[in-house]
Amino acid sequence: MEIVDLILFNAEILTMDLDFHSYNPGAIAISGALIEAVGAENEILEKFDAAKKIDCGGKILMPGLINAHTHVPMTLLRGLADDLRLDVWLMGYMMPVEREYVSPDFVQLGTKLACAEMIRSGVTSFADMYYFEEEVAKATAAVGMRAVCSQTVLKFPTPDAQFFEESLEMSRDFISRWKNHDLIIPSVAPHAPYTCTPEILKSTAELAIEYDVPLHIHISETASEVENMRRENQMPVVPYVKKQNLFDAKVLAAHCVHLDEGEIHTLQHFGAGVAHNPSSNMKLASGFAPVKRMLEIGLNVGIGTDGPSSNNDLDMFEELRLASFIQKGYTGDPTALPARTTLLMATRLGAQAMHIGNLTGSLEHGKRADLILLDLTPLHNSPRFRHDPNGTYGQIVYAAKATDVTDVMVNGKWLMVDRILTSLDEPELMIHANEYARKIDQFLIKRESSVLSKLVAIGGTSEEESFEIQAKVRIHHPEIMIKKLLDSDIEIIRKRHFREFDLYFFFADVDQGILRYREDEFLDEQGKIEQVRSRLTLIGPTSEDKFEQEVLLSRSRYLAPATQSPRFYREYFKPHLEKEIEKDRIRYLVRYKDVEFFINFDEIKKPNLGCFLEVKSRTWSRQDAEMKSKLVTELIEFLGADFDEATSEDYIEMVR
Repeated sequence: MEIVDLILFNAEILTMDLDFHSYNPGAIAISGALIEAVGAENEILEKFDAAKKIDCGGKILMPGLINAHTHVPMTLLRGLADDLRLDVWLMGYMMPVEREYVSPDFVQLGTKLACAEMIRSGVTSFADMYYFEEEVAKATAAVGMRAVCSQTVLKFPTPDAQFFEESLEMSRDFISRWKNHDLIIPSVAPHAPYTCTPEILKSTAELAIEYDVPLHIHISETASEVENMRRENQMPVVPYVKKQNLFDAKVLAAHCVHLDEGEIHTLQHFGAGVAHNPSSNMKLASGFAPVKRMLEIGLNVGIGTDGPSSNNDLDMFEELRLASFIQKGYTGDPTALPARTTLLMATRLGAQAMHIGNLTGSLEHGKRADLILLDLTPLHNSPRFRHDPNGTYGQIVYAAKATDVTDVMVNGKWLMVDRILTSLDEPELMIHANEYARKIDQFLIKRESSVLSKLVAIGGTSEEESFEIQAKVRIHHPEIMIKKLLDSDIEIIRKRHFREFDLYFFFADVDQGILRYREDEFLDEQGKIEQVRSRLTLIGPTSEDKFEQEVLLSRSRYLAPATQSPRFYREYFKPHLEKEIEKDRIRYLVRYKDVEFFINFDEIKKPNLGCFLEVKSRTWSRQDAEMKSKLVTELIEFLGADFDEATSEDYIEMVR
């Protein structure tokens, strides 16, 4: 008789192996971290003996669940910003708060909080993507869970790196030191094609190949992401990342909501794994992933919760039920994604998608002892029918709850026994979590009270103020004035011709100023678009002072690049009122009496306000402003404009 460390018996065992073997009553023999054997109870007890034997009382004994995609430290951001579109949620709230608060301490605490929640949900392994990923690894290993820990790389500054080269070097260092850890599989995570440059995608793929580790990335999560990729690169997302050699690595692709048939075949051909995130995709209205078709083609599709700030929990039982129901409703086929297949996705198939199927995901000889016990006797599981051999799978997927998990083992060690966690202090974790929530609340309350603070929070804002002298005169024949300017001795430094599309956001509190979203289309000599630029401008009071002839000293603005759509800014800033202006502008930068001026010839087309001459120059002092105001007057008179037509109103003030 062979001696092992532990035997669990009197259990209904679901192995989730290739043949879906099940045993009732069954038993499993464990030595150290490994499964020695699993089978019928009488056979195991005849062949093996152990110093410790545990009677499972007829509970379900099955592989631990695999959470194939999440961002575990974001437990500390749970409920921070709900009921928003993905771009507003991510760029307007998550990233600004992360820049302010994410630190090694934040990541450690968030990870431990997440591990406690996942253990209670029967999760034994997960795939994470976040910042300070080594801290995720340390916390996870200390708890005793198994994880693919992926260091995020972005083209933007992140909480742990100012430049992507730093993130890449952090990834290399992390992977090299954790490569052979018993519980942690280090990985690299180029966040998504739209947040990474081709260079980042290629470099991260090379790193993953060099160390033979997984590469974790978001792929085709939203329709807008796919549409932008097609517009900017004339190809879908999967062919684009394939062009960057991404699939030379062992890819774990999260979401994959908007894939066509060819893209699914490409993923399958290269052995990529997919992490389906039903709750997150539903909550953020990202769409319905074609999971049924993916499985038919042969893709390894796992199930993930995504981060707890977009879900808002880490409950894998909820994901199981929802994953099955969504495919039934999406395809109109009640037989789509049956319970056994759904549970497979959350166990063996999920492990294969994460490229750790050799270690876990099923109960088989030689694999790690990652398992859970389920009590299916509570009221919500009663009664139980036995006539259908697949009935138990249906019971688990359609009726069981996370609270039915009583015991959890990872790598041969108990992490929860009779619903009591063995490696975590939950009350202590929650005290620290609520302290972070208090600080973040204060930050957001202060930020939400100011349009400028919200503008600064999304990044790229120039907070320096300057002033400018400007004058505006209605004109009727701009072509005559342009000819006069060109025929004069005034030095012309450059000329620009562009169309401007302005969307102004007004706020109930007028002291907040006016926010302008502007799209500039730069035109060549033939009137064809050669460049497009978008900017945000927060405009303060329209004038600080007034000189002779309606020449204004106006306060300048706070500027930021506009990297999102007008819809994003509308939902993010929540304006009280909106107005639009469209104009054709010919601009000259000139030097007159050793001073630079902008001379704009504007035709306001929407609404139809006519043509205007606008002359302006930057200034920095009262004396300088007075001198330049006289020169502005001279220029306007030289060009032949009538000061009786001068106005101190900005264009937006003319729109009633």
